[in-house]
This record gives sequence, structure tokens and C-alpha cells, in this order.
Amino acid sequence: MHSTFPRVRRPRLGYHVEQVDAFLARARRAYDGVGGDADALAAEDIRLTAFSMQKGGYSTAHVDGALERLEDAFAARERQRAAADQGEGEWINEARATAQVVINRLARPEGHRFDRVSLLAVGYSTREVDRFAQKLMRYFRDGAPISVDDVRTVVFRPQRGGYREVQVDIVLDAVVDVMLAVR
Repeated sequence: MHSTFPRVRRPRLGYHVEQVDAFLARARRAYDGVGGDADALAAEDIRLTAFSMQKGGYSTAHVDGALERLEDAFAARERQRAAADQGEGEWINEARATAQVVINRLARPEGHRFDRVSLLAVGYSTREVDRFAQKLMRYFRDGAPISVDDVRTVVFRPQRGGYREVQVDIVLDAVVDVMLAVR
């Protein structure tokens, strides 16, 4: 029996095998442009993909690594297509505009960079998000080293009354888009 990824041992949870295999088949068709699927999947779609868990499923670390490489490949292809359609200068200008929006958000005062959830709800730790925002500001402002994987895999502890998760996640997705655009 052939398996795309290693599986976790039976009592442990991994990604749902059939869902992962179906998504990868769809991604291959989209990347190859088979069956009119050439534009049916984008790098952002790959980043936002989620799978159910099942006992004995695929190793999450292996699948996540493959998805990151797949996202990189789709982003490179999207950049080539956009540069051909719009011109390299226009593509870079769009990336700069997105970066400026991100910088404006991250430049806000600590504790006020994002909306907060109510004290009865749980959001992201404001201290941890603000600390990571400073790292991102150094990246954008000074060229300090930070990798796409650092942004993709950052995890924040929960906090009552913390930052609204969806806002933070949208900004992090925009950072990834900018980083992939200027590679």
C-alpha cells in the first residue's frame, strides 16, 4: 500500500488521509493547468487550507512542510504571471503598497495594534503579538533577518481580552504575501 506521507501511530491523531490526498490531487491539476483548473488555486488558498484529524492519519509535520513548499511554488508562479501581465515594476509596487499597509498597522502603539476582544473572550496575547510585531518592523525597516517560515509558524498564547485573532492572522498572511512576492 502506497502512502503519500508517513502516518502517525494508530492512537495518535494526524491529518485525514483522504482529504490530504484529494487536496494534493487538486493542487497538481491546478498547477499543471489540467481540466481548466489553472487558476482554481492560489498560494493564499494553500496557506488557508485545513484538514480534519483522524487516528493514524498523515504526520502533520510532513504535510505542513509539503504545503509550505507548495505555497512557495504557487507564489513563484503567480509572481511570474503577474510580472509578465503587469510588468515587474507594477508587481513590485503592489508588494510595496501591501508592505506599507502592514507597516502602518505594526507601527501603532503597543497594546493598540489590533482590536481587542471583550474581557470575557479569548484572543491572542497582546504582549507576544507586540513582541513579534517589533521583529516584523525590524524586517521591513532595517532588513533584519526573519524567514517566511517564522511568520507562518508563529504561535501566540491565548489571553482574555487579547487581540482579535482574525485581524492578527490577516496581517500575518499579508506579511507572507509580501515576503513571497519579493523573493
